[in-house]
Formats: sequence, structure tokens, C-alpha cells
Amino acid sequence: MPSRMKAAWLLGALVVPQLLGFGYGARGPGREWEGGWGGALEEERKRESLMLKEAQELPTGVGSKDGLAGNPEGKRVWGTKEPQGEAEEEETTTASTSRPNPFPSPSPTSEDTITYILGRLAGLDAGLHQLHIRLHALDTRVVQLTQGLRQLRDATSDTGDSVQALKEAQVRAEQEHGRLEGCLKGLRLGHKCFLLSRDFETQAAAQARCKARGGSLAQPADRQQMDAVGRYLRAALAPYNWPVWLGVNDRRSEGLYLFENGQRVSFFAWHRAPSPEPGAHPSAASHPLSPDQPNGGVLENCVAQASDDGSWWDHDCERRLYFVCEYPF
Repeated sequence: MPSRMKAAWLLGALVVPQLLGFGYGARGPGREWEGGWGGALEEERKRESLMLKEAQELPTGVGSKDGLAGNPEGKRVWGTKEPQGEAEEEETTTASTSRPNPFPSPSPTSEDTITYILGRLAGLDAGLHQLHIRLHALDTRVVQLTQGLRQLRDATSDTGDSVQALKEAQVRAEQEHGRLEGCLKGLRLGHKCFLLSRDFETQAAAQARCKARGGSLAQPADRQQMDAVGRYLRAALAPYNWPVWLGVNDRRSEGLYLFENGQRVSFFAWHRAPSPEPGAHPSAASHPLSPDQPNGGVLENCVAQASDDGSWWDHDCERRLYFVCEYPF
């Protein structure tokens, strides 16, 4: 024990004065370090300044001119100022590019791939479901439109039938009106009524107008009816002589005269040239103003009755004349 105590006291006697000298040298301005401890600290300070200089990437010239010489405490004194923002930005950029990523992204596993594929398939299935819903809505709309179109067609068909029925009713009413007018204003003979029209028409147009009024062009059944129609026309058109269309023609065959209903004419009242006066020499030539009828051949196929004497004349069917209609009674 006494030897150990002696060694401790000896160590304390050697270390304490050195520590006291270190503290005094650090506090005194401009005082150099003494002993071995002062030289070690000086070398340590130089190494620290050199490391700091390399860390901040200072040029060598600046360190030589504006270095740490003349500063006994080792504090840095800068002779020139450099922009700190650019240095910091450059340092940050260099550090970010050279520094490895501390959190590297993990590589996908087979389970992750399967999960991704299943997710995509689920999205596609949802999209297909939406498409099916929209297609169903479109099909429903098409069915509705088809039903509406069918209803419109049915309504149009009904309207067309109604229009056709109205036209037929109008035709029947027009025919009934023509028959009543013919019998009230015209000449009634047995079961027929004859009515004169003072409109100029061709023979075919006159037949069409008589038919639309419920009758046809006059078709005298015998000579008594023909004479009665002649008297009616003479009384209606006197003192003038007007040819009036009858329902007689030979369009089918030359010389074969038929009524408009297709029946063959059984009697005729053709005009004949006047006889020469007594004592005059007869002439073989026909009268130039009143020749014997019919004389038109194939050029004159329709028959008209003269209003002065009731005689028949053949004329061109396209000539426009008065006409007389007959109506059933």
C-alpha cells in the first residue's frame, strides 16, 4: 500500500503542473505553448485547419495568402469573401449525386405481379359491366323507338285509309250531286236525265267530266230519245247552231260506231246535203258547206250533234266543243 500511494503522488506531481501550464497558455493572449504538450496541440490545430480547408474546397492560393499565419489561437481569418449560396448549392448538388439512396426501391416479387394483374383484370371487368349496362339501356331505347315508329306507321296507315275513305266519299258525293243537278236542271226522259254543259272540251275530257259527275256522254237509246235531245239542245242554244259532243265514236274500227259503254249503235241521224230545187239539174258533187256525213275517215272518229236540226256530224276527237251528259235516274 505505501508503494502505491507513493506512485500516485508522483504521477500527480508530474501531471498537475503540466495541466496548469496548458490552461495558462490557452488563456494568455500571444503566449507560446511550453513543453511537449504545447507542440502536440499546435500540430493538432494545424491538421484540423487543413481538414477544414479541404472540406470547404478552398483554392490553394487563398490559403497561402489569407491562411492562419499570425493567429495564435488557430481562428480562421478570411481575406476575401466568396458567395456562400453558390458554394452551398454546389455542395448540396454534389452530395445528392454522389450520396447513395439510403432507401432503395425493392424489386417486385411474383406475388406483387399477380396482385397487379388481378387488379387490372378487376378494372377491366368493372368496365365491361358498365358497357353491358349501357348496351342494355341502348337496347331498351331502341325497342321503345321501334314501338313508337310502329305506332306512327299504324297511325299513318289509319290516316291514309281515312284520307282514301274521304276521297271516295267525296267522289260519291260529287256523283250524287251531278245526278241530282242533271235531273233538276236538265231533261228527264224515262230513267235518264240529260244536261248540257257550255264548257269547251275535247271528246275524251268531256267524257271524263261527265263520269266524275256520276254520268257519261249522252247515249240516245233510240230515235225518240235522239229527237228529244235535239229539241232540248235547240231550245237551249237557239238562235245559234252549235255542235255538241255525244257518246258515239268509231275509234276501235273505222265505220264501226259504238257508244261509250261499248254497245253498238243501232240507228244513225247523219247529216245529208240539201236536195236541189225543183227544175234544177242534179249535181254529183256534194255541197261544199254541208257535205254528207260521215266524211272524215280515220281523221274524224267522234260524233257531235248539231243544235239546229239534231243531225250527226263526225269531227276530230281533239276538237273542243260543248257536250251533253246523261245521268241515271
